[in-house]
Amino acid sequence: MSQKKKKIALFILMLNMFITMGGVGIIIPVLPSYLHVFNAGGEVYGFLIAIFAFAQFLFSPIAGNLSDRFGRKIFIIGGLVVYGIAQIIFGLASEVWILFLGRFLSGLGAAFIMPPIMAYVADITTVEERGKGMGLIGAAISLGFMIGPGLGGFLAKVDLQFPFFLAGVVALLAAILSYIVLPNVKPQVKEQAVPHAQSKGENIFTQMVRSVKTSYFVLLIVVFTFSFGISNFQSTLSMFLTYKFAYSPIDIAIVITIGGFAGVILQMFIIDKLFKRFGEMKVILVNLLVAAATMILMIYVGGFFIILTVTTLFQIATVFIRPSVNTLISKFAEDEQGFAAGMNNAYMSLGNMIGPSLAGVLLEWKLSSPLILGAIILLGCFVLAYAWTKKKAPGLMHPATEK
Repeated sequence: MSQKKKKIALFILMLNMFITMGGVGIIIPVLPSYLHVFNAGGEVYGFLIAIFAFAQFLFSPIAGNLSDRFGRKIFIIGGLVVYGIAQIIFGLASEVWILFLGRFLSGLGAAFIMPPIMAYVADITTVEERGKGMGLIGAAISLGFMIGPGLGGFLAKVDLQFPFFLAGVVALLAAILSYIVLPNVKPQVKEQAVPHAQSKGENIFTQMVRSVKTSYFVLLIVVFTFSFGISNFQSTLSMFLTYKFAYSPIDIAIVITIGGFAGVILQMFIIDKLFKRFGEMKVILVNLLVAAATMILMIYVGGFFIILTVTTLFQIATVFIRPSVNTLISKFAEDEQGFAAGMNNAYMSLGNMIGPSLAGVLLEWKLSSPLILGAIILLGCFVLAYAWTKKKAPGLMHPATEK
C-alpha cells in the first residue's frame, strides 16, 4: 500500500474508532439521569454497562477470525451500521428491557468494529511502525471517550434522548464514508496459518482455550485484569459523583472531558517516544501503579479541582496502558492478527462485563467499595505482569531486545 493510501486508511480507522468510543462515552454522564425516568438505579446502571461488554465478549473473536478470512472492511462497515441502529433504539426505549437490547446490540456492533480495526492497522504497518499505529488508534479511542461524555452532558440539556440519536446517525454516516473511502486491504496471513486460525466450529470457549497456548496469553490475562479494574472506576465514577457530590451531567462531563483531553494530547505526542525509550512493558507497569493509586485517592479527596486532578491522572494512566498492551499482543501475534485482536477484545470485554456488574452491586452496599476493589485488581495485574516479564520475557524490559 502506498503511503498516501496508508494515511487515508489510518485516518478513516481513527475516525471510526473515535465515533465508536464517542458513542460509548456519550452515555456516561447522561445515564444516571436517564435511568431516573425508568425508576432504576446503580444496579441497573452496572448491568447496562456490563451487557455491552458481554456482547463484545461473545462476538469479538468471531469478528477477528472472520476478518482474517474475508478482510477487515466489510465487518467494520457492518459493525458501524449495527452500532448506529442500536444507539437509536436505546434513545427510543420505553422499557428497561429495551435499554438492555440497545446496549447488547451496541456491543455486538462494537465487536465487529474494534478487532478488525486493530488487525487492519497491523496489516498496513511494519513491526517498527506498529507502536505508532496502535498509538494513533489509542488516541482516537481516548479522544472519543473524552468528547463523548462532554457532548452527552451538554446535549442532555436539549433532551435526555438526543445524545443517543446523534451518536446513532453519526455512526451510520461513518459506515457510508468507510464504504466509499476505506481501502480494502488483504489480511497479512500466511496460507498455512489460515486453517488453524479459522477452524470450523470454533466457538468463543474453544477459542479461549486455544488462546491459553499462545505466546501472548499472559498479556491477555493482563488485558482482563486491567479492564476489570479500570471498568470499576469508569462505571462507578458517574454514580459516585452523583451520589456523593450531587454532580450534574455537565459537571461529570467536564471532569471526564478535561482528563481525557490531557491523556489524548500526551498520547499523540509522547507515547511512541516512551515505547522506544522504555519499552511497552515498562509503560504498562508504571501506569498500573498510577491508576491504582488514583482510585484510592478518589475515596478521600474533595473539591472540584482536586477531583478533576485525580481523575485526570487516572485517565492519563489508562490512555498509556491500552496502546501498550495492544502493541505487544500485535507483535507476538505475527500471522494471526485478526484472532489476536479478537481475543484481545474478548478478554477486555470479559473484564468490562464483570467489573461494572460487580461495581453496581457494591455501589448499593458501600459507595467506596468498587474503587477499593478496582485498586486491588490493578495491583494484582501489576504483580502478574512484572513476574511474567522477569521470568519469561525479560527482553520486554529492554526495547532494543524486544521481540
